[in-house]
Amino acid sequence: MKQFDAVVIGAGNGGLVAAIRLLQGGAKVLLVEKHNLPGGFATSFRRGRFEFEASLHELNDFGTADNAGDVRVLFDELGVTDKIEWLQIPDAYRVIVRSEGLDAVMPFGVEAFIDRMESYVPGSRPSMRKFFDLGEEIRQAQAYTASVNGKADSKVMVSRYGNFVRCGSYSVNEVLRTLKMPQKAIDILSAYWCYLGAHLEDMSFIHYASMVYRYILRGVSMPKMRSHEISLALVSRILELGGEVLYNTEAVKILQDEKDGGVAGVLLADGTEIRTRHVVANCAPHLVFGRMMDKVTEADIRATNARKFAGRGLCMFLGLNRTADELGIRNHNYFLYDTSDSVAQYEKMKTIRENSAQATVCLNRADPGCSPEGTCMMYFTTLYMSDDWGNVSPKDYFKTKDLVANKLIDRFERDTGARIRDSIEEISVATPMTYARYCGHPQGVIYGYESQYWDGLMPRLQMMDEDHTVRGLRFAGGYAMRLSGYSSAYFSGDISGRQTVGDLKREG
Repeated sequence: MKQFDAVVIGAGNGGLVAAIRLLQGGAKVLLVEKHNLPGGFATSFRRGRFEFEASLHELNDFGTADNAGDVRVLFDELGVTDKIEWLQIPDAYRVIVRSEGLDAVMPFGVEAFIDRMESYVPGSRPSMRKFFDLGEEIRQAQAYTASVNGKADSKVMVSRYGNFVRCGSYSVNEVLRTLKMPQKAIDILSAYWCYLGAHLEDMSFIHYASMVYRYILRGVSMPKMRSHEISLALVSRILELGGEVLYNTEAVKILQDEKDGGVAGVLLADGTEIRTRHVVANCAPHLVFGRMMDKVTEADIRATNARKFAGRGLCMFLGLNRTADELGIRNHNYFLYDTSDSVAQYEKMKTIRENSAQATVCLNRADPGCSPEGTCMMYFTTLYMSDDWGNVSPKDYFKTKDLVANKLIDRFERDTGARIRDSIEEISVATPMTYARYCGHPQGVIYGYESQYWDGLMPRLQMMDEDHTVRGLRFAGGYAMRLSGYSSAYFSGDISGRQTVGDLKREG
C-alpha cells in the first residue's frame, strides 16, 4: 500500500496542471489515468497519412514572449512554454449565416476588430469600445481572484472591479443591449457562442466577454504538433519534478474517512489501495458523487443535479487529397449557422434532424505543412443540446453518423463555395458515444456544465469555498470553477492545485 500527499485522477488539461502545482508546492503526487495516453481531449490520432487534432481549434490568451497572455504566464510558471513549438493563427473567424445574408471575416487585435466591425456596421464603434473596456476589467478581476485562490475580498471587488460585479448576474444579450450595440454587430460578435455551449439569453456575460476578449486581445496560438504536444510537455514536467504517473490505471473509488467523510484514499481497478487525504478529480462531479463515493450528502447531490449538462460533442475529421487553395478553403476558422438568433439555433441543436450548425477548421491555413504535400485536412464540430443520440438504436448508429457527416459536408460546400466531397481520402466521425466511451463523460458531454447566468463564471469563482464540501476533494477541468475550454481547464488546475497545497500546509 503506497501513500501520497495527493492523488490526481485524470490526466486531462486540468489534472496535468494541478499535478505540477502540487509538486511545485512540495507535495508527493500520483497521477492516475485510465487511458494509455495523457491529455484527455488534448490529443491527436492518425488515419492513413494524416494526423488529426482531436479537439483544439486554437488556444487563446497565450500571446508572444514580448506580449504574453495569462496562459503563457501560467505555462512559464509551470516550466513548459519552451517545451512546445507554437504557431500563430492568421484570422479570428469567418461567420456565415446565409438566411440573413451575413458573411463577415474578423481579425485579431482589439483596434483591428473594432475597425472591421465599424466597416460592417457603421455606428458600432462606441458600443464595441465599451465591450472591450469591460473585457479588460473582467480579465483583471479574474487575475485578482486567481491570485488569492478564490478568496476575493468583496470590498476590493466592488472598489476596483465595479463593472465586473455589476455585470456578473446578467446574460450576454442583456449587457450587449444595455451597451446599445446594433443588432448586426451583436450577431457578428456572438459567433463564438457555440464554443461555450449556451445561448446568449442564458449565458453569463462575464464568461462570454472573458473568452472573446482573450481571443481578440493577443490573437491565438496552436502547437505545431497538435494539442498532444502540450499534454506531453506537461507530463514531462511532472516527471521532472518527481511525480509518478500511471497509465491504463482507472480509479474506481475515493475512499472516505469514517469520522468526517473526507478523503482517505483511492481504490484502483486492480484492487490496489492508495492512501491519501487529498484528491484532485479531473472528471465530472456526476461521476465522482454518482459512482466513486459511498457517502454523499443530500446537499451535494442536489447541487450537482441542479446543474445542466452543456453540449454533447460530434466531430468529423477529413483528410483531403488536394490543397486548401485548390479546394477554395480560404479561412482557418468558420462558424456556420442557420440563424444569428442563438436561442433559435440552440433549439435546433437539440435534435439530430434539425441541427446543421458547425464550427469548422482547416489547420493548413495556420500550418501549411501540417499534412502531406498536396493535401489538407479539416475538422468539423457540432454540439447537441440534449441527449438525442441516446435515442439512436445500435442498428441505426452508423446510418445516423453518415447522415450527419453528409449534412456537415453539404452545409460547408453550400455556404463557402468550396468543393471538398470528391477529394476526401480519409474520414472519421466521433459522436457523443465516442466521447462517453473514451473519456467517461456522461452522455458524451464535451463542455462540462452549461454556462448559465446563475451558474456562470463569476458565481462559481465566488462560491469556491462553499462548493468545497468534502474535506480533501477538489475538482479541475471543464466541470470546475472556470468552466469549459482549454484555457479555462488549465486555470482550474492551477487554482485547485494551489488550493490543495494550502490545505496540506494547514494540516502540517
